[in-house]
Amino acid sequence: MPLEYPIATRRLANGLRVAVSPDHSVPAVTVNLWVDVGSRHEPEGRTGFAHLFEHLMFQGSRNVAEGEHFSALMAQGGQLNATTWVDRTNYFETVPTPAYELALWMEADRHGYLLDALTQENLDNQRDVVKEEKRQRYDNRPYGNGLTDLNATVFPKGHPYHHSTIGSMDDLDAASLDYVHDFYRVHYGPANTVLTLVGDVTVEDGFAAAERYFGPLPARPVPPQPVVEPLGPLTEPVRLDRVEDVPQDRLYLGFRLPSGATTAYLAGELALGVLAGLATSRLYRRLVRREQIATHVSQGSQGRVAGTSMGTIAIDVPSGVAADDVESAVCEELELLGAQGPTPVELEAVVADTERWWLQSLAAQDERADAISQYYLLHDQPEYLNTFLDQIRQVSAAQVQEAAATWLQPRSRAVVTYRKQED
Repeated sequence: MPLEYPIATRRLANGLRVAVSPDHSVPAVTVNLWVDVGSRHEPEGRTGFAHLFEHLMFQGSRNVAEGEHFSALMAQGGQLNATTWVDRTNYFETVPTPAYELALWMEADRHGYLLDALTQENLDNQRDVVKEEKRQRYDNRPYGNGLTDLNATVFPKGHPYHHSTIGSMDDLDAASLDYVHDFYRVHYGPANTVLTLVGDVTVEDGFAAAERYFGPLPARPVPPQPVVEPLGPLTEPVRLDRVEDVPQDRLYLGFRLPSGATTAYLAGELALGVLAGLATSRLYRRLVRREQIATHVSQGSQGRVAGTSMGTIAIDVPSGVAADDVESAVCEELELLGAQGPTPVELEAVVADTERWWLQSLAAQDERADAISQYYLLHDQPEYLNTFLDQIRQVSAAQVQEAAATWLQPRSRAVVTYRKQED
């Protein structure tokens, strides 16, 4: 039986897509915006700008002072933040019902009139903030650049997914204020954005408020999307080895997958779950429990829109165990899943776990708003959160086996190894 969260959509005259999902169980409203700009939209030599704007958007706009976005909404009891990813930047706040129009007004002000406050001083200040974030989150923590390295290994140089969202500090340093202003004008138009309201608001009141605050924003052309051909699986292994001051060796394995929100992608996602998604998964049982040549196994998948997604497996290797031996064992399990597919019990367990985390996530209205925005912006499917579980349940064992045999074979792996530096 499908989920039945109510979702109504409308497009304003300036192109803004609006979704409203009423939920009167608590007196709060989540305001969630997804902008179709992420690191894949950054040309070579201009990396890091989508993430930079995540910071600049909190530095004031035409009618909002620097820092006021946080202070004004938190004073009302709200929670808010923003994040940047390869395919988008999002801005979100959950506030008591009486404050949601304040949140909309402030969002509209910075999404329409940021440049009134975007000075050289603000740009220089936030460049320094981004540099410090890079030091803390990437450069000066164990394995901090692991996923950055893996992206650069899975995707060839020049591909939109090759570089990280944090980008190059040299690129940011070289940027002029004029270029930064142009980046905003190109990407931060209403037609390039989705606004979702979830919570204690009616459909018509939500649409009326969206029109009231975002309707006056001038329309801008939708920027062209980077054109890239979908990539097939790697035809031979690609490797990157690092020796660093880390607690223990760690293996990152990366695989190309089909485009997100497709049946082929979902089958690959389930195949990764069979391999490393549960304490009963194949790699966990073999490497951690039986052979005790790993201390932890995890997996992840990122459904992306530029033709090619990515799946990952990460394995922590204890002292005294050769990482190469662990990798060989993983390759055996990859081949076996591609040759024989999952058992009925394995597939049932992974599907059940998927149902658990999906329902748990949607129980929170801010997560629900994020899912609506995600699938509305990237796939034009605002109701996808209601149908996702039905699609997962329809993936067969044969499709999971096919995905493993096509995308998750040893020859198709990219491997980033972090080896512990010897004293």
